[in-house]
Amino acid sequence: MKTITISILVGIAGLIISQTALAQERTTDRLWVSPNAEVIQTIGLTEIRVTYGRPSVNEREIFGGLVPYDRWWRTGANESTVIVFPEDVYVEGELVPEGVYSLYTIPRASGDWTVIINNKLSWGTQYDEAEDFLRVEVTPQEAHHMEQMMIYFENVSLEQGDLVIHWDTVKVPVTIAPVAELPVEE
Repeated sequence: MKTITISILVGIAGLIISQTALAQERTTDRLWVSPNAEVIQTIGLTEIRVTYGRPSVNEREIFGGLVPYDRWWRTGANESTVIVFPEDVYVEGELVPEGVYSLYTIPRASGDWTVIINNKLSWGTQYDEAEDFLRVEVTPQEAHHMEQMMIYFENVSLEQGDLVIHWDTVKVPVTIAPVAELPVEE
C-alpha cells in the first residue's frame, strides 16, 4: 500500500512538473508577428510566471474594435496567456490553488472588466467557459500609449503585487497575494 501511495504521489508530481514546463514553452518553431514574452515576479517567497504573445496596435482601434467589448478575449496573441502559481495565491482576494492556468479578460466600454482564471491551456481562441476556475471584476485605468501589449507587475511588496495588463491606452491591474506566510525573523 505504501508503494502504491508513493507511486501515485510521484506520478502527480511528474504531471505538475511536465504541465508547468509545457505552460512555460511557447511555440518557437516560426516567427510570430506578435512575439512571445515572459514575465517572472517574486512576491514574498512566491515566484509567479506569465507567458503571452504581444500584439501591436498598428494604428488600429483596439478596445471596442479589434477586441470587442463584452466578449471574452485571449488577453494577448497566439496561444492562450498562461499564468503559473507554484503555491496557493489570492487573486483579488479569492483563493486560487497552485497550478497552471490560462488568463482571459472581458473588456467593457465602461465600468469594470472581468478577469478570468481558466483551467484549460489551448490555442487562445479555444476558450471554454466551463473550465473557468475564477472570475473577478477589476477597474481598468487610463494609461500612456503602449504600442505592444505588455504584462508586468507594479506595487510589489512582500505581501502582494499588481499584475498589470497594458495595451493601447488602457491598463488593468489585478492584485495577487501569496497565501504562504513569510518567515518571521527574530
